[in-house]
Amino acid sequence: MKAGQRISKWSFYLALLPVTLGIGAWQGWAWWSWASAPPAVESPVANPNSEQTLQIHIPTGTGSQKIGRDLKAAGVIRSDDAWRLWAFWLSLRDRQGKFRSGTYKLPLNQPLPVVAEKIWNGDVMQLSFTIPEGWSIKQMATYFESQGFFSAADFLAAASQIPSNQYAWLPKGLPHLEGFLYPDTYQLPSDRITPQQVIKQMLDRFEQVALPLYQQNQNRTQLTLLQWVTLASIVEKEAAKTEESARIAGVFTRRLRQGMKLESDPTVEYGLSIRQTADQPLTLSQVKTPSPYNTYLNPGLPPTAIASPSVISLKAVLYPENTDYLYFVARYDGTHVFSRTLQAHEAATKAIRQQQNAKPKKSP
Repeated sequence: MKAGQRISKWSFYLALLPVTLGIGAWQGWAWWSWASAPPAVESPVANPNSEQTLQIHIPTGTGSQKIGRDLKAAGVIRSDDAWRLWAFWLSLRDRQGKFRSGTYKLPLNQPLPVVAEKIWNGDVMQLSFTIPEGWSIKQMATYFESQGFFSAADFLAAASQIPSNQYAWLPKGLPHLEGFLYPDTYQLPSDRITPQQVIKQMLDRFEQVALPLYQQNQNRTQLTLLQWVTLASIVEKEAAKTEESARIAGVFTRRLRQGMKLESDPTVEYGLSIRQTADQPLTLSQVKTPSPYNTYLNPGLPPTAIASPSVISLKAVLYPENTDYLYFVARYDGTHVFSRTLQAHEAATKAIRQQQNAKPKKSP
C-alpha cells in the first residue's frame, strides 16, 4: 500500500472514531452506566436516602490512566477500560484540554462520562471558610492550620508581605496586614487554597466594602486610613454589644482630642499575646509592661490595628456618639459602666471587682 493511501485510511478512521464513540456514548448509555456504577458499599451515613460522596484529590501531573485506577480503587467507577476509552474520546474532542488536578467531591452513583467531564473541566470542590469579626491574623493562622488548608507559619509569612503594587491604597510602611483582612465568609476552589489566594480574597472584600465607606466619609474624620482601621479594631475588641460601639468610639475620640491615653486593655493583650478573662484579668505588672501597643503607657493610637474590625465598628468610628463620657469599665456580661469623671470610674471599677470576687469560684 502506498504511503498516501495509508495516510488517507488513518485519516478516515480518526475522523470516524469521534462519531462512533459519540454514538456509543449516548446510544449505549446503559453499558456506560454499568461500567461506571460502583460496587455495593454499605453507607456510613445514618440517613439511607443521603447521597454518598467521596473526596478525591488529584495531584498536579497525574496521568489519565493513574486517575482511572485511583477512581476505580475508590469505588467511583467500575471499569478503568471504560475510563481509558472515554479519556481518549475527550482528548480527540478537545486536543488542548486535559484532566485537571485538584480536590473533587464525587458522588458514587454518577455515570462515568459525568465523572470524566467533571475532572476534565476542572470542576473542583469549593472550600468555605469563615473569619469572625474581631479576629487577629494570629487567630486566622491557627484556624487555617486546624482546617488543614496550610500551616499557620505560612499564613503569617504571607500576611507580612504587603502587596502595595496590587492595592495602592494600603498604608505605607505596614509591618503586616492586621486590620485589612476583612472578616466574612469566603469560598475558594480547592486547588487554589493558598495563603496568598486567601489574603487576596480578603483584601478584595475590604476594598469592596470598607474602603468606599472611608472614602465617602473622609470629610467627617481627621483620621488617616490606618488610624481609622486601628481605632475601629480597638472598638471592635472593646464592644461586646454592638449597641455600645458608637458610645465607646465616642469615648476614645474624646480622649484622643483631649490628649488623654486610650488605656484600652485589648491593646495590652495584643502586645503581650495574652487574653484576659473574668477569672484572670490583666495584672498591674502586665499593664505596666512596655510594648508599642500598650495604650496605658503610650499616648495616641498603637502602630497598627489589633484585629479585623466589623463594618459596625468602622462606622462607629466615622459616626462616634457625641458624649461627655471619658471612662468605661466592663461588667463582664458584655456591657459597660460609663463614667464622666475619674472618681466615678474608680468607684464603678471597685464595685464590679467586688461583685466578681463575691461569686463562688469554679472548681478546677
